[in-house]
Amino acid sequence: MFFKKLPHRLFFLVAGLFILSCKKTDPAPAPEILPVITVLDATAVRNTTNTTITVFATLNKAYSKIVTVEYSLADGTAQAPRDYIAAAGTITFPANQTSVSFPIQIVGDPTNLRQNNISFKIQLSNPQSGTVLTNFSTVTIITENGTYLPTDNSGYTTPLSYAGYNLVWNDEFSGTTLNSSNWNQEIGNGTNGWGNNELEYYTNSLKNTFLSNGNLIVEARNESIGGFNYSSGRLTTQNKKAFKFGRIDIRAKLPVGKGIWPALWMLGTNITTVGWPACGEIDIMELIGSGPSRVYSTMHWKPVTGTNTSNGGNYNLSSGDFSQQFHVFSIIWTNNSIQCLVDDQLFFTNTIANVSPANYPFNADHFLLFNVAVGGNWPGAPDASTSFPQRMFVDYVRVFQ
Repeated sequence: MFFKKLPHRLFFLVAGLFILSCKKTDPAPAPEILPVITVLDATAVRNTTNTTITVFATLNKAYSKIVTVEYSLADGTAQAPRDYIAAAGTITFPANQTSVSFPIQIVGDPTNLRQNNISFKIQLSNPQSGTVLTNFSTVTIITENGTYLPTDNSGYTTPLSYAGYNLVWNDEFSGTTLNSSNWNQEIGNGTNGWGNNELEYYTNSLKNTFLSNGNLIVEARNESIGGFNYSSGRLTTQNKKAFKFGRIDIRAKLPVGKGIWPALWMLGTNITTVGWPACGEIDIMELIGSGPSRVYSTMHWKPVTGTNTSNGGNYNLSSGDFSQQFHVFSIIWTNNSIQCLVDDQLFFTNTIANVSPANYPFNADHFLLFNVAVGGNWPGAPDASTSFPQRMFVDYVRVFQ
């Protein structure tokens, strides 16, 4: 035999190797998979006083041991101690428990200032019996819905009285809520974007229309609502306040940017019976946001043939744009004539001669409309250069006759 011919020592060596080669090798134990620790993002609505929010931490599976991770709070656009109370500690998961919570204090703002939302971080470190895939989470403080929004009041202004006129109606927007005896808040997108393929959804929310610091503020936002990507506000005095002839002054600071379309205008009260444009439309001011230094005044009416015709003019600032200061947009409205002014500078007049032979609709009652449209046939859609929110500030509207 082969084994008998081997030397004694070599025999035992070969035999040992043979036995080892026949023995089954036990597999190495699988490494333990530790649970994953996650601290969830959180939001807090800022109040006028301090509040405490609850933040939740989770494990992706139950674990038989205690799991811990250290946390600390770190400034972002929100800063301690102005916006939140700095804190640090240890998050502890008892054995077989997959969720725990811990408190964080948010500092109140007595003024309830409206500003872009702010945020800070929860940083994680030194996990024990667990792992972290992301070592931070975010706490967002909702400040975009504050009711206080001051603005620089510089710019042109006009008096409360004129020789030969009486002040018959005005709104100085000096209260805290919109006067519902004067104003309606329209909701929706109208028919085909109010006839202009506009992209906003109008709401009656304080997000989009509110009073602050003596101004009416109409705010357009980039947000999904009602099947549209933008929200805004549209106010009318229809069936509440209507006027024929006199002087109308509106002091306002305007939003600018691609696709932004603020307007201060009027429609004939008979629109519900004769329709548009037979009712007449008086555009006291329109601005196309891609041309921030130019405003337009236009009159629309129904021609003898066709559906719509118009006559208008424009006013261009010599420097700066209409978002930087307040300006006063006015009409002086008499029988058969409407003059349009910016800061008391006459730049356009429309008369019955411009409308003839069509029916002249401007010797009849009209109501007011204030709105900030987003997109539409004239301004086009916003683009990457357009910032939001966009705001129109109206200091006052005054009607003299």
